[in-house]
Amino acid sequence: MKRTTIFLDEADERELEHLARGRGAPKASLVREAISEYLARRRGEVEAQPLAFVAIGRSGRSDVAERHEELLFQTEAERPAPPPRAASPRSPRRPRRPTSRRSSRRS
Repeated sequence: MKRTTIFLDEADERELEHLARGRGAPKASLVREAISEYLARRRGEVEAQPLAFVAIGRSGRSDVAERHEELLFQTEAERPAPPPRAASPRSPRRPRRPTSRRSSRRS
């Protein structure tokens, strides 16, 4: 099993707590059951699409996986400045040759 975090409305959380006490079961068990039932009903409805955007960029950070929630839910004012970009491993561009601005001759 894999651990995950979900956010619930306060009213839904209270109702879930009440239902769990009535059944004598942990809330996590009821949530797993509900998700399994939901997924079983939806199976085959939508063709799975590959997540083409995964890992297409580099953030310059090594702690994103551990701090994902903190980073996702920060306000703009709380966000630190991005780290400086590392030098590109490519060779530097060659300077451009000056172009001559000769006028074209008319015949």
